[in-house]
This record gives sequence, C-alpha cells and structure tokens, in this order.
Amino acid sequence: MSELMIGEIPVSQLVAKYQTPLYVYDEKKLEDTIKAFKQGFQSDHFKTKILYASKAFQTVEMLKLIEKYDLGLDVVSGGETYTALRAEFPVEEIYFHGNNKTPDELRFAIENGLNHFIADNEMEVELLDALSQEYNKKIHVMIRLNVGIEAHTHEYIVTAHIDSKFGMLYESEACQKALNIIQDSEQLLLEGFHAHIGSQIFEMSAWLAEIDKLVSYLQDFDDVLSLNLGGGFGIRYTENDAPLPIEKSVQELVSYTEEALKKQGQTIQQLMIEPGRSIVGEAGTTLYTVGFIKETPHKKYYFVDGGMTDNIRPALYQAEYTCDLATKLQSEKSEKVTVAGKMCESGDVVIQETYLPVAESGDILAVYATGAYGYSMSSNYNRALTPAVVFVKDGVSKIVVRRQSYTDLLRSEVL
Repeated sequence: MSELMIGEIPVSQLVAKYQTPLYVYDEKKLEDTIKAFKQGFQSDHFKTKILYASKAFQTVEMLKLIEKYDLGLDVVSGGETYTALRAEFPVEEIYFHGNNKTPDELRFAIENGLNHFIADNEMEVELLDALSQEYNKKIHVMIRLNVGIEAHTHEYIVTAHIDSKFGMLYESEACQKALNIIQDSEQLLLEGFHAHIGSQIFEMSAWLAEIDKLVSYLQDFDDVLSLNLGGGFGIRYTENDAPLPIEKSVQELVSYTEEALKKQGQTIQQLMIEPGRSIVGEAGTTLYTVGFIKETPHKKYYFVDGGMTDNIRPALYQAEYTCDLATKLQSEKSEKVTVAGKMCESGDVVIQETYLPVAESGDILAVYATGAYGYSMSSNYNRALTPAVVFVKDGVSKIVVRRQSYTDLLRSEVL
C-alpha cells in the first residue's frame, strides 16, 4: 500500500477533513496498550493500581478512555485537576502531584473532593496539615522520595539524582520532619511513598533498585503502606530505541516487589505505577503538509506547516523522531533531507537528518510517535494555531480538540 493508514483511514482523507498540522491518535492502539498494562500489573499478595500520568496528553476524551478501563489519574496542576473534574473523572481516583502546588490549587482540589496528594517537601506537608484542619477533611499523603537512582536518560528528564528538584531524601531532616507532622496530625494519613527515577527507561535494573530502596523504608512503620514506583517506561521513537515489552516488564515489577517484601518480612497495601508517555506516545502521529523545498550548499530542506509550536521536544532536548511521506510509502527514499518547521527560530527543526522520497509541495509528511508531549506542550509562538486532535478507530474519525482559529488567539486579550 502506497498510502499510510491510521485506524483504517487513509491519511489523505484525514487531512482533507481536518487540515494540517494534525494530531492523530489510533484509539485501538491506546486501548491495546492500556490492556497490556492491566494484564501484567496484577498480584495475589497486594492491590495494584495504574495511574495515568496525564501530563503526557490530557483531554476530556482521553480521560474518559482512561476511566473506561478503570485506571486512576495523576494530575500536576490546577488546570489538569479542572479538566479531570470537567471530564467527571472519579475524584477518589485522582492523585495530585507537583513540587510547588500553590495554596489556591490545593484549596481548589480539596474543595472538589480530592484526597490523595503526593507531597514533595516539608513545607507542602505543613500546608496540607493546615488545610486539612481548616476544611476538617482527611487527606491521604504519599511522600515523594528521591531514592538517588539515576536511569540512563537525557539530563533534562532525569528526576532522581541527589540534587533533583523533586522529592526528599528519606534520611534527610526535612523528610523526617514531614513524617512527624503527618504522624502528629489528626487529619493527615500517611498513604505511603512515591519515587520516579526518570523517563525513557529501557532496562529493568534501575526499577529493581528503586523497589529495594522503597521496601527498605517500610521497616520503620507499623502501618501497612502503599508504594508508587512512578513511570518512565520507554517507547520507540527511532530504530535505536528498544522499549521493554509492557506486560512482561510490569509483571517483573510485581514479582520483584513480592520477593523483596518477602525477604524483609513486610507487606504493602497497594503497588502503583504511573505510565503516561508509554500509553499515548506510539499511538499518536502528527501530519504536516510539505511547503517550500530549499537547497543550501550542504543541505536540502523540506519545510512543513508546523514545527516547534506543535512539537517542542526536538528543540528542547534534541529528541529524535522518524517520518514518512505518507502518500509515497513505496517510493525510493533517495533524498537526504532536513525536515524543518516554519517558526522564526533556527532551532525549529523537526528531524535533523533523514532519507525520504523526492517530495513536492503539498505532500503529506507523517511524524510517528508524537502522542506524548506534543499537544500538551504546544504553544502559540509566532501566533501559530494549535492543531486539531483526532481519534480514529475502525474507519471512523472523531474530533477531540478543534483546531484553533485566529479569533482564539485574542480570546483573553482586553481590547
């Protein structure tokens, strides 16, 4: 077949209907990935819970899909909390993360029924204690720990080195003070410990070391607590990436935790993980239209009608992607090209170097595995419009987020 199909729909039909740039999600792929996580992440010894890390991609439609499969939800801001509430997501299944939640965000969450908070630091625990008394509400608190384990990832997305902005060292004075505040509080309840050791993880060893660390802390407590291992499951962006099989890897996390607990003579209430990118990343494709084509002394450029405003990751962390001319899949990839965006920044490059067929203005270019952090990190830089988001399945497409209009750009301005 010479044309790319997504959800059994030719991409040319999607482009004709929704324009480009366009975020397209294969809904069946989303569902299959969720099912793989659910199938593997089960234990006969303790409860298990999968929380979707919604910062990767959060829309009302996505949250309804997550709820359909009985996943919990990880939010990191007032805006993500508001979206979850508008999606009528069960508040008892929402966990509020973040290293600097504002008093207004915490009040909004508590007033709307959230009662699971992942506390990052001592000051937050103090504020949660005060608010729990003010509202006379029980609040379950997980302490985010820095377990000092570094997964082999890009510097900007490692979150567990000793001086990370996230979490506390268990042995630190601040962490022990936070635990004492919870112990002495009439309203705060220690739910357990959370850690997150990085992103795009392709080996199990770092997770297993994380489990050993977290389990070792349980001996200091009489109550049966829960553990949250965070996320970081890697996906395939290019042929150089070798992601772990989802079902098998989460099965190993469960079985290793079971063994670690047995060795220490411990038990837990619940084990949690927080996949985000790994659920949505490979299910998403961004479609562009090729515009001008330009040759310089050492390069050939294919310019597209989007770029860093719909996918900041190449500019932000030199992230790599693969692409195709979506209606020329069987044509020879004879051209060594740079795919660049249309924003007024020399760093607005979608793919630095790739081989593609000879392109013409108007061709559709598909960039794969853009389902995570494309839409959620999009911007109106250069007054670019945020693309539409479409879900496709079984030959049917549905609009999830409409494409912005020029009018939307001035919606918040005081004229």
